[in-house]
Amino acid sequence: MAIAKRTIKNVRDIRTHSGTVGRTLEPHEVHMRLCVLEMEKARRSKERESALRRVNSINERFREIDEEKRDLLHVLADQASHLLHPGREECLYEEGTGGVYRSMDGFKLTY
Repeated sequence: MAIAKRTIKNVRDIRTHSGTVGRTLEPHEVHMRLCVLEMEKARRSKERESALRRVNSINERFREIDEEKRDLLHVLADQASHLLHPGREECLYEEGTGGVYRSMDGFKLTY
């Protein structure tokens, strides 16, 4: 007696009804779908607001970094100019000190 051949079925052989029935949507299904879409829209708007807050925070930090960087570059430039021109003194006259000048090397009295 011969063994009967069996065909092996896989996922492609499963029959479904999708696309075969042109079914109409019931009113409660339409309302449920509208509700789901509105909830998704609300959730996405909250995500968007949160992302915008984060972007604004990052931009603010960039501005702070640029300011600090500019200040440090000014300090570095002042130190470099003082090292390149050691005879030149940057003097600032302080009012109300009786002729005292302040410089990088300390202070000097004028008579």
